[in-house]
Amino acid sequence: MDIYVRLFASYREQAGTDRANIEVPDEATVADAVKRLLALLPGLPRDFRPHLIAVNEEFATFDYRLHGGDELALYPPVSGGVEARMVDTPLDPRAVADAVRAPHNGAVVTFEGTTRDNTGGRAVLRLKYEAHEAMAEKVLAQVLHETAVRFDAAGIAARHRIGTLEIGDVSLVVAVAAPHREEAFLATLYAVDRIKHVVPIWKKEHFADGEVWVGAACDPHTHAQHLAIAPYAQYLAAREA
Repeated sequence: MDIYVRLFASYREQAGTDRANIEVPDEATVADAVKRLLALLPGLPRDFRPHLIAVNEEFATFDYRLHGGDELALYPPVSGGVEARMVDTPLDPRAVADAVRAPHNGAVVTFEGTTRDNTGGRAVLRLKYEAHEAMAEKVLAQVLHETAVRFDAAGIAARHRIGTLEIGDVSLVVAVAAPHREEAFLATLYAVDRIKHVVPIWKKEHFADGEVWVGAACDPHTHAQHLAIAPYAQYLAAREA
């Protein structure tokens, strides 16, 4: 079966290309695909082991089983590092921005997600966020790492609050530092979208007349459709071409 592979940043430079079509046996895993890639691209080091792996925009491991037509993306480490934290205390947006601030960056963009007082016309009294903290923090870090590589962001940090929040409280802060404002703005939007779609966090909305749990993640097809038409889609297409 055929697999479409994409390589980013230093991996792209080592391989001499940013993409490759490879053929692997049926029921092959990511590890099998990497082995085949090494045979086709001698510029990659013989001990090549991708830092971060995604299959069809979903994070994966070496034992993940592939299917024909899958897109396999391989991301190297980020030089500036990332900070991803789940917390149960009030968030300080300035502290998150300061975590990525540096003299060589010309822009720092900060996003604050706040709890609003209504959903679909129903008055919201308060919200509760719940997560498997260790897993959510791991996926959050993966989202930030991927974002930093794709947008060449020099620094990126995010903190998501869990527990009970009152109206107007800050539930999410994302800060991105980059040399220029365009990539900083677009990377921030991309990171927020990815966090909303793939990080395992659940929200319970409390109304005057009841309550409901809302899952943060969406199905892969809907997520892919959103990414394809989002404001950063054209920027990424041009950058990665």
